[in-house]
Amino acid sequence: MPPSLSPAQVPSHLQQTTPASIYAVIGEDDLLRDEAVACLKAAVVGEQGDVFNSNQFYGDEADGAEIVACASESAVFASRRLVVVKGADKLPAREGDALLPYFESPNDSTTLVFVAPKLDRRLKFTQALIKSAVAVDCSPPKESQYLSWLKAEAARLGVKLEEEAIELLKESCAESLYAARRELEKLASYVPSNRSVTAADVTVMRGTEPGASVFDLTAAIGAGDRGRALAILARNLESGEAPLKILGALVWQYRRLWKSKDLMRQGGRQGEVARMFRMDPSGVRSFLERFSEQHLTDAFRRFQQTDHALKGGSAGRPERIMDQLMFELCGRERENAPPTVSGREPVAFAQRSRTKPVSNVRTVTRGSRPGR
Repeated sequence: MPPSLSPAQVPSHLQQTTPASIYAVIGEDDLLRDEAVACLKAAVVGEQGDVFNSNQFYGDEADGAEIVACASESAVFASRRLVVVKGADKLPAREGDALLPYFESPNDSTTLVFVAPKLDRRLKFTQALIKSAVAVDCSPPKESQYLSWLKAEAARLGVKLEEEAIELLKESCAESLYAARRELEKLASYVPSNRSVTAADVTVMRGTEPGASVFDLTAAIGAGDRGRALAILARNLESGEAPLKILGALVWQYRRLWKSKDLMRQGGRQGEVARMFRMDPSGVRSFLERFSEQHLTDAFRRFQQTDHALKGGSAGRPERIMDQLMFELCGRERENAPPTVSGREPVAFAQRSRTKPVSNVRTVTRGSRPGR
């Protein structure tokens, strides 16, 4: 079986050997995936690319036979071709099956790269790809890896971080390396090069106060503290955060909650969950116990309704719609009444199909467990 690499190992791998025929760049961190693909592209066709020897497909609209035909072509005035399939997880099973013979005998002068956040290991396509491809694991970094990356990225940009600033960046940007990079780039422009970045600098550039992260909001909801939840929501709205973005972050956090509860039920260690939430392992069990199965199920239904309302399904103001969500999640419900906006007009939630995309997160499916 071909080797498995971390994104950091890709450059040295390409220096030591000719690019492989097939790569699988898989993992949920967008930045790591994009950097791995960029590194492969530079090695195969150069950083500027080569229009004659590079092609890109998207899984939800790609034809398997066309991908095979393209990958089977000879390079034009070059030693190798590059074919990239983005969103490979959306490749229909029939189109994926069309690639199976190619995996058995790939074109030696083509580098075929499949990119996806996650693949369904039950599919024949996925099983054959894993056996044939050099895997690049782009999973979100663990806490120690995240801190190392954050410090290295800050050094690359010429930014010196105080410890409190590092902690605040870790808390506020843990869900995305791209978000952390954007904050560091803003800090590089804002803070003079002759002094270190403080927590106050991070707060100014983020536009939010410490204690206003999605983890703090989730913790307030879990404690049933409506006042604190509303205060954190208001703080974020006042700083210019879009309601849909806040909703997306909250759904992302709830997906992790559900995944963590499943992990614990299956005998997982508290340390694994602690790393996921970047919290003290001793507090993991009591934290998760605040979120019952029924609460999580109801929460995702409310997230779907709120998403619809924010996207035009209600005449209510977005701030009031989000206020109502906080009241409901913290336990304030009116029996036999439709959801309302801050106790005023009912929010009309139109009938929808079984799936509804929520901004910045994966699809929320009515009646099914997220993250499964």
